[in-house]
Amino acid sequence: MATTTSITTTYAGEKAAGYVHAALLSGDTLSRGLIEIKANVKYKQVLKRVSTDDILKNAGCDFDATSTVTLDERTLTPESFKVNLQLCKEDFRSDWDAIEMGFSAHDELPKSFVDFIIAYAAEKVAAKTETNIWSGVNANDGEFDGFETLLSTDANLPAAQEVAGTTIDASNVVDEIAKVVDAIPNRLYKEDLCIYIPISVYRLYIRAQAALGFVDRFNNQDMGENVMFDGIKLVVCPGMSDDTMICTVKGNFYFGTGLLSDHNLVKVIDMSDIDGSDNVRMVMKMTAAVQYAFSEDVITYGITNSAN
Repeated sequence: MATTTSITTTYAGEKAAGYVHAALLSGDTLSRGLIEIKANVKYKQVLKRVSTDDILKNAGCDFDATSTVTLDERTLTPESFKVNLQLCKEDFRSDWDAIEMGFSAHDELPKSFVDFIIAYAAEKVAAKTETNIWSGVNANDGEFDGFETLLSTDANLPAAQEVAGTTIDASNVVDEIAKVVDAIPNRLYKEDLCIYIPISVYRLYIRAQAALGFVDRFNNQDMGENVMFDGIKLVVCPGMSDDTMICTVKGNFYFGTGLLSDHNLVKVIDMSDIDGSDNVRMVMKMTAAVQYAFSEDVITYGITNSAN
């Protein structure tokens, strides 16, 4: 008689899109579209940068170059990550929907638990990705360099746009956000200009506004939705470190992943027909990284730049 595999819940390549999409794009920063997302980056994405000096000059009869054009680039290179979990079916025979496993000695893991463990892992990956986007450090296992880390070593970040931080509380939060606003160059005042703030700063800002009698402005709002400061949108990002802020235009920040490419994988593998054990393994593989185009268009608060 042919051998029958108990569990065949295997997804790979584009079939993994649903789970990997949920895992990588469920964090607030990505699910709310707070930065630009570049998918299907199999190896790396080159972000072309063009800069000039003053290009408008007085007219004349001859052709005379009116500006110096500088072309350079930054690269967005997603790194590979994985989740490996091993579960024993014996652990669930009596306490996890045992009836779903059947009455045979060759029972299978409850389908509801298979669904649960995939969803649980996706949620954990999403939370970790949210943290990595802002405060991740490549040297740590399971992390890539986040925006805070990248900006802390960028010598091209103008010193005038590096605002020294302090411990923020309800009594100084308004003044500290105002310091960020004061450091914004006029050229950055565009429709998608925003100040990215951590939950701690958002919470303290709401408390300060309540003390001033403006609490009704924030009733019945999703966290961080339509909260403004001096006409600039405050965007709440749970992955940011406490007492930090970053201001830029949305189109300057990028998240890259190989989503929908062959580098993404979700598998649930029953090991009984492979090694005779009662183990079930879950494998997730994905790629992710962040990058910005112009550090000259970024204002930081509370992020020490070792390069300046």
